[in-house]
Amino acid sequence: MRVALVGYGLAGETFHAPLLKATDGIELAAVVTSDPDRRRRAEAAHPQAVLIPTVAELWTRAVDLGLGLAVVATPNSSHVEVALGALRAGLPVVVDKPLAPSAKEGRRLAAEAERLGLILSVFHNRRWDGDFLTVRRLIEGGDLGDVWRFESRYERWRPRRRPGAWRELPGPSDGGGLLFDLGSHLIDQAVQLFGPPSSVHAEMTRRREGAEVDDDTFISLEHRGGVRSHLWASAVASRPGPRFRVLGSRAGYVVSGMDPQEEALKAGEVPGGPGWGTTPEDRWGTVGAGASSETVATDAGDYRLFYRALVESIRHGAPVPVPAAEAIAVLDVIEAARRSVAGGAPVDGRGPR
Repeated sequence: MRVALVGYGLAGETFHAPLLKATDGIELAAVVTSDPDRRRRAEAAHPQAVLIPTVAELWTRAVDLGLGLAVVATPNSSHVEVALGALRAGLPVVVDKPLAPSAKEGRRLAAEAERLGLILSVFHNRRWDGDFLTVRRLIEGGDLGDVWRFESRYERWRPRRRPGAWRELPGPSDGGGLLFDLGSHLIDQAVQLFGPPSSVHAEMTRRREGAEVDDDTFISLEHRGGVRSHLWASAVASRPGPRFRVLGSRAGYVVSGMDPQEEALKAGEVPGGPGWGTTPEDRWGTVGAGASSETVATDAGDYRLFYRALVESIRHGAPVPVPAAEAIAVLDVIEAARRSVAGGAPVDGRGPR
């Protein structure tokens, strides 16, 4: 399957390109970027790929290039426009999270994909983090009993903002700030485990000097089954809390640190190499209650599983790894969180509105 990667910034260069290259049944055939330095890096790393300066040119060449998939790894503000172009060029599409800057725009995009009979999927790759897979295994296996509270954190120490970076832009269509960025992952994981929330509360703060978007955010979800999810995303956490703390009627699970795949990708390691996605033993979590505690091995993570599943979806009609509807549900929660900051987030039987 010949794939076009649109965008060669952090998401395109560090995540999508190596994962596409390392997935059987996929060939990275084209990269779209107009930045001269990024073009040089893409050419050096992926000499088999055609370098194209604009998406408009890509769509005109899609048939000649024999493309079977487009991956959108551009800034959030252009996700919808680029993905619509890909669909109208007859291509299934993967969009980096979040799908769109609003649930309304996400639904518009999903409706167009349905009208054209094409697959639209969203790269919520953190479903394949090893620590998250471990949490899911422990919950489904009954090791923790009935889960009462789920705590999840993406906390960093980056006290100086990056002026001009698109993630720092405050416009409604920019999709900037941590609620959209890291919050998308946190919410998606919570909803995958416990279903949609019946109520949403959020606290969004700007801590860094000159910040125009949230950089220290807390989200509380009450799920319909009674579980409460407490989610933190911060760029100013000088002492990060545990990655996960899950408290149940029988035991709790605590694990710190981050899944190693992002670090490995940034270091240029090849996905699928020896030890890929494996967490060192000294970073494994523990299960216990009271004074008792037992170390639990962290499952191996593998972001390539997203693209493997996608190939099966396109070729053989297997389930889409992350359907657009699930990404839209995350956007619904994000919008409810924003409204809660402004004074309340009503919900109905369909989820937050």
